[in-house]
Amino acid sequence: MRNLLPLLGSTGSHPGGRSEMTCRYRCGDACFHPAPNTSANEYVGDVIAGALSRRSMMRAAAAVTVTTAAAGSAVLGAGAAPAAAQPATLATGANGSHGSHGSHGSKGKAARGLRFTPVAPNTADAVTVPEGYGQNVVIRWGEPILRGAPAFDPDRQTAAAQAGQFGYNCDFLALLPLPGERGRQLLVANHEYTDEVLMFKGYDPANPTREQAEIAWAAHGLGVVVVEEERKTGKLTAVPRHHLNRRVTATTEFRVTGPAAGSSLLKTSADPTGKKVLGTLNNCAGGETPWGTTLHGEENFNQYFANASRTTDARYGIGTGATERKWERFDKRFDVAQEPNEVHRFGYIVELDPYDPTSTPRKRTALGRFKHEGATIRLTDDGRPVAYTGDDERFDYMYKFVGSKRMRHGNSRAAREHNLTLLDEGTLYVAKLTGDSPAIEIDGTGKLPSDGEFDGSGTWIPLATATAKGAVSHVPGMTAEEVYVFTRLAGDKVGATKMDRPEDIQPSPHTGKVYVALTNNTNRGVGSNAKVDEANPRNANKHGHVLELTERRNRADATSFAWSLFLVAGDPKDPATYFAGYPKDKVSQISCPDNVAFDPHGNLWISTDGAQLGSHDGLFGVATKGDRRGELKQFLTVPKGAETCGPLVQDRRVLVAVQHPGEITGATVENPASVWPDGPGKIVRPSVVSVWRKDGEDIGV
Repeated sequence: MRNLLPLLGSTGSHPGGRSEMTCRYRCGDACFHPAPNTSANEYVGDVIAGALSRRSMMRAAAAVTVTTAAAGSAVLGAGAAPAAAQPATLATGANGSHGSHGSHGSKGKAARGLRFTPVAPNTADAVTVPEGYGQNVVIRWGEPILRGAPAFDPDRQTAAAQAGQFGYNCDFLALLPLPGERGRQLLVANHEYTDEVLMFKGYDPANPTREQAEIAWAAHGLGVVVVEEERKTGKLTAVPRHHLNRRVTATTEFRVTGPAAGSSLLKTSADPTGKKVLGTLNNCAGGETPWGTTLHGEENFNQYFANASRTTDARYGIGTGATERKWERFDKRFDVAQEPNEVHRFGYIVELDPYDPTSTPRKRTALGRFKHEGATIRLTDDGRPVAYTGDDERFDYMYKFVGSKRMRHGNSRAAREHNLTLLDEGTLYVAKLTGDSPAIEIDGTGKLPSDGEFDGSGTWIPLATATAKGAVSHVPGMTAEEVYVFTRLAGDKVGATKMDRPEDIQPSPHTGKVYVALTNNTNRGVGSNAKVDEANPRNANKHGHVLELTERRNRADATSFAWSLFLVAGDPKDPATYFAGYPKDKVSQISCPDNVAFDPHGNLWISTDGAQLGSHDGLFGVATKGDRRGELKQFLTVPKGAETCGPLVQDRRVLVAVQHPGEITGATVENPASVWPDGPGKIVRPSVVSVWRKDGEDIGV
């Protein structure tokens, strides 16, 4: 039996930097269990050089002076005083932080899109944004979005009500065009997981009720809601009861597609076909497709399943005892001992058609089964989809799917039906990275190897190919259906490179280069764990890093690539950190990169999860090209206990999902650790926030 949560304010944090509560409810205490990957494969920490480019010392003259700046605008809950802050000192000329429009990288100006006063590290219980920027809460947990759904009442929650309301712990966000409705867009959100102790008064973790479990089922999943913009600003407000609004929950029917559909490994007593699944769980990041759908990654699904005993279950981190939420008491499908194949039906990329609220969402088995952070799409030169996806686990892998069918343009029914099959046929690959420095030069401290460079090469190793006529395994000793259901084991067998929690992977729409957020891995080089070499610059990597990958000839379907270190996160004063060669005294500090996105100017925006530098998590913009490459500036921070999720940067607004505010060890509904977003006396509610310039101009220009 688990111990009760410690008192609020106790200093309990896990190795990854998160609070104990976050680890319990988000990932089932993954960091406190042995890493599931026990293979002898090469470790990314053994591949990345602990190297800082000597060229960084030659580029100081190109820099903007960024002090450990202060933000200017922080909004707390209603009735709370805003956090006071002093503006940063930026060498931006007479026009201030926004400056006049000029050439990219011109003297005294930040990169276009990053011309704002950076927010200082802080611990305010607020969303803190730069001077001259405004914000609003777009939508909160529990707000009604479907017809007939009641107003949110934390004391009278029901599963039926929650199924018509915005879900809990929003993560990935997409804003899609809505033709024919001027000033409106379609917001799509993931609802990753639930914090029952912050949802229900008097919650007893050892004895949850059926009603609490069913409310949590309804609070998981996906949400679709139309939003309307205020023309003079970037403010967005939800449009309730719109006919396109939708909730997808843990009990919504899904269709299984691709090579594992109908496999004996997916058949259960409730579904002898192996093609119909109820629900989606732990949807973390995601992506938009060029054909108008959204993709959603089922990440820490393992924590919802109890009483596992098989080797394959252990490789996925599925526990041998009871789960934290005890759902197995109310539905036997969450008990592996009773329904051994139900767990094989989670851990996929989900595709949703947000324009059709009657459509059945699909689980795409051709992209493999593991803890998908998300999936993002780049098209080949001839129009075939390539999906990049990371397995968010210590020492696990990075994958790519290359489709074999071309996308059809247009919105005809035939085109849409064809495009909804694009992710079912093609080849699934896993990455192997190789460094180019002698192993003896890598000591785990971040010391520069003698070649003065940080780069290497890599190959995409084929695992299986799916066609309309069937699937073929490329992994000796494994059938095709085993590759798609036990993809981690396939990666083990072919010698894929172990990574430090590969999370969001995004190809740049401007250059085609691919950026990989590797959040952290405090086990690297510790005890019997894999040691460093040219794939990771530091032992006990608690701050993470970002890789930049360039496909051969910049072809999305290439089977080889070059890679280099773009950022090594941490305190810029730490000699082991690196910011693409940009002077480190002129950047913001950053820790634990998680999600990444691009703005219209080609800058990379990075949100963090579990930052370990004494400040709250935040959102950062960094230039990826020109003489400002590596210039990193903090744009916002989130409230106490919260994580910055789902960043989305448009011309006139930035959207973030403020996930798990108040998720601090010992907090409860009765004893909250945060008063965001509505102030004292109100329940803490995860929410989506929009940020814009008060003068109505574009972000950062």
